[in-house]
Amino acid sequence: MTIAEKQEQLLEELNLFQDWTERYEYVIGLGRQLPAMDEELKTKDRLIEGCQSQVWLDASLENGAVLFVADSDSQITKGIIALFIRFLSGESADNILTADFAFIAKTGLKEHLAPTRANALKLMAGQMKQRALELALKK
Repeated sequence: MTIAEKQEQLLEELNLFQDWTERYEYVIGLGRQLPAMDEELKTKDRLIEGCQSQVWLDASLENGAVLFVADSDSQITKGIIALFIRFLSGESADNILTADFAFIAKTGLKEHLAPTRANALKLMAGQMKQRALELALKK
């Protein structure tokens, strides 16, 4: 499944919910499903700068695929990073770098989050692309 197909699947799932309370619960639930991030990975260099809450992101390269792990001290923020991990983790660095994140606007999340949390969406997307680029350059 391509990144675009995974994004479309996510949009379809979000559209199943009638109101934003249900959508928030769904996003928070995705965060709860994230595998635990090792405490030793929660270092300053893995923090996404500019987010209201703390968000740690780590990336590694295995068999040509970028694998992401993340955590946050905020449930909604952890859910948001889980959305990104869902469609980016396991992809090649090239696919991540060329991925179109315009789908974020289609989710409606930006309009229903506090401005600082909405800014976090952009910061997370940027950091994930940055980490993929760093891994690609190391190859």
